[in-house]
Formats: sequence, structure tokens, C-alpha cells
Amino acid sequence: MVAKDFAVDFSKPVVFQVGHLGETYQEWVHQPILSNESPRFFESDFVEFLTRTVWWVIPTIWLPVAAWCISMSVRKGYTLPQIALMVIFGMFLWTFLEYCFHRFLFHIETKSYWGNTFHYLIHGCHHKHPMDGLRLVIPPAETAILAIMFWYPYKLLFTPSASPAIFGGGLIGYVMYDCIHYYVHHGQPTKQLPKSLKKYHLNHHFRIQDKGFGITWAFWDRVFGTLPQRKAAEAEKSM
Repeated sequence: MVAKDFAVDFSKPVVFQVGHLGETYQEWVHQPILSNESPRFFESDFVEFLTRTVWWVIPTIWLPVAAWCISMSVRKGYTLPQIALMVIFGMFLWTFLEYCFHRFLFHIETKSYWGNTFHYLIHGCHHKHPMDGLRLVIPPAETAILAIMFWYPYKLLFTPSASPAIFGGGLIGYVMYDCIHYYVHHGQPTKQLPKSLKKYHLNHHFRIQDKGFGITWAFWDRVFGTLPQRKAAEAEKSM
């Protein structure tokens, strides 16, 4: 049963509270708290530990796995240019998956208790606490489950000899995604490209949250019509 005047108490574990917000959850979760503090999710210290990840853990774990996958295809006799093309294709494929996850899963609209709880765990927490540096990258345990789930479809879609290199390219794309995502929240870029990435993503958080789903690349936002309009264009349209 939903309590109409329910308020989340951040002095207590949060995850099993947010479901009680019911239909007000979507509005609540998109009102960010601009603090570097990391709210507690669970009573269990072990489960809580699994939800917190420092950014450098991602390349430390997954780049060696990507290298091992690519080496499997190298041992099949492919030339270096062929391997490079497979890896690049895998990275390109990742950008599409990144867009689809962000748009169609991370931004689902929920109002039921378990729907709200699920959404908060996978992405809502990031929109509520966008500067929480320990919950910006995907925890390795979650990534491992997703990697296993995608390993078998890759083997079905591509040849046994090529699929490891393509999968490895996807892992490299994922590592770039998580590191870039962390950087656009906590880095202070001086070059134009990282500045543009930071502006583009923070625009998604603080201005137009139903547009701009690409983190590493705006290409798929252009393809599928979710590219945010410029402020000037919006002002002109509203006149």
C-alpha cells in the first residue's frame, strides 16, 4: 500500500523505501541532490559493499578480460588488421547497446513498489545522486552477469572464431563508457571534446532528462531522434 505523504529517510537504508513513493517516484527521482555523499542502500554490509565501486576497478578487471577474448581470435589465425576491424566493430556495437540500455531500460517509468525499487537500483539512484562517485560505474558483479548473458548471443550471431574478438571490442567499449561517464561527472576537462561530452551529459541530468541518452557518442541520439534541442531553438519554438 502506498503512503501518500511518504518521505524517504536518508538516515536509513534507502532501497526498500523508494517503492513506497508510488506514482510520485518519477518526479522525486528526477530532483537531484547535488552532494558527493553516498547514501546507504542496504542493512547488510556485504550487500552494501557490492553496490559501491571506485572507477579504476573497471579497467583493472575488464581490460584483461577483453585482451583474453581478443587473443582467442588471434590464435585462430586472423591477421592484425582483421582483428582490429573486429574489435572496432565490437566497440561500435557497444555504443548501440549503451544507447538501448540507457533509453529503454534505465529510463523506464515505474510506479509500483517493486518497479520503483528495481529502477532505483539500476539507474534511479544515479539521477537522484548524480555526484555519488561510488555508484557511477557499474559494479563488477552486475557486469559479470550481463557479460555472461551476452556472451552466448554473440557466439550465435558471429562465427566461433570471430565472436571472441568482437565481444572483446564490446568490453573495451564498455570500459570506455564507464570511465568517460565517471569523468564527465567528476573531471574538469580543458579540451573541447571532453568539455562537449560533459556538457552533453549534464544536460541530460539537469535540463532534458528524456533526451541525450548517448554517453560516449551522440550518434544514436541523432539516428533515433533523441538529440536534445539547443536552448535557442527551444526558445524560438516556444514563441
